[in-house]
Amino acid sequence: MEITSSTMVKPAYAVPHPLVGEMVPLTVFDRAALDIFVPTVLAYRAPAPSNEALREGLLKAVAPYPHLAGRLALNDQGRRFLHVNNEGVLLIEATVPVDLADVLVDGRMAAGVEDIYPLPTQENIGAALLQIQLNRYKCGGLVVGICSHHQAADGHSMSMFFTAWATAVREGKDFTTPAPFLDRARTSVPRSTPTPVFDHRSREFTCGDGDTYAVVPMDRIRNLTLHFTAEFVADLKARVGARCSRFQCLLAHVWKKITAARDQKPEEFTKVRVAVNCRGRADPPVPMDFFGNMVLWAFPRLQVRDVLNSSYGSVVGVIRDAVARIDDEYVQSLVDFGGVADTNGEELFATAATAGTMFCPDAEVDSWLGFRFHQLDFGTGAPSAFIPPDLPIEGLMVFVPSCKANGGVDLFMAVAEEHVAAFEQICCSFD
Repeated sequence: MEITSSTMVKPAYAVPHPLVGEMVPLTVFDRAALDIFVPTVLAYRAPAPSNEALREGLLKAVAPYPHLAGRLALNDQGRRFLHVNNEGVLLIEATVPVDLADVLVDGRMAAGVEDIYPLPTQENIGAALLQIQLNRYKCGGLVVGICSHHQAADGHSMSMFFTAWATAVREGKDFTTPAPFLDRARTSVPRSTPTPVFDHRSREFTCGDGDTYAVVPMDRIRNLTLHFTAEFVADLKARVGARCSRFQCLLAHVWKKITAARDQKPEEFTKVRVAVNCRGRADPPVPMDFFGNMVLWAFPRLQVRDVLNSSYGSVVGVIRDAVARIDDEYVQSLVDFGGVADTNGEELFATAATAGTMFCPDAEVDSWLGFRFHQLDFGTGAPSAFIPPDLPIEGLMVFVPSCKANGGVDLFMAVAEEHVAAFEQICCSFD
């Protein structure tokens, strides 16, 4: 691979965006998000759009999303904020002297993906919040590697932006897009007397006495990709016996299978950390086109015997009930908690597992099923593959719409080496 250029793309405003120059405090939702860059990799077979078209579309798409061209910075008290300073988006262009088909095998790269998206520095303060690498292959195929900082935006927000970028490339000079909702302060207004009523210090944030998990060498954690067909999902839903989402029935299934593969004691408890979009759960609701962070977590929890022996409908019910508890009262409680912390000058640290963490007997799941990555069309068709980054934490899983077939779902999951054989043997079985 040869890097041919590395530039900062800065949108030029005919009329300056009102937020440019602002120093935007991080909300309590931003601070609950992990302090990491999240990679996303998409592959496009030839013919793929030109780098020039992608760059020009990026200029247009970033303009209404000015936070992405800003930087994380520190105020006089050492607190983080988003400096909307228009320093730009990092755009790297690279050429790869092989055909894409030679390295893309069954939707995965034959080698690691680390070199096809920008590798951010260890220090996130001052780094570009959006970093993109365009990898052009000898055949004309393209791999787009993207890194975005989680404290700038959650997955729902980045999906909105990616859609805007693809539309800008397709439409060119005719591109127009509705402005997203950017008022972060509206998402975090404490009550006149802030009254947190839930234990946010051990759920969204940490004080050092929460769950303790083992940390092992990374070679003990294997990354798996599983494909569930639309027919499999339909069969799962029928087994639930009640109305449920693809995500709910698939999570119930995978929770059963990974619990069985781990061969845990029947009386042991297992829980799953489930990401929940809270835009529609606040009171008043936050617009769905809000760009920022507004994700919290639910924790369905059962004894191992109940996960294994209960019906699909029962396990889905436990998941649904846990998610339902993340309601307007819970959201307001978190906002009040953040307000109290701000008044006391208290720093908040998000709960975050380090690389090599073994979540067993627990798990964590993100659903990207509502994101349209598999339909991201820059003008030459949808991607041929969504390529996952390595998941460094055992028990972490991500559901995404499949690029292979309409209605299918792909699961990217990190599994302990000693549990891989058992899990692969049963993961697509109803027995």
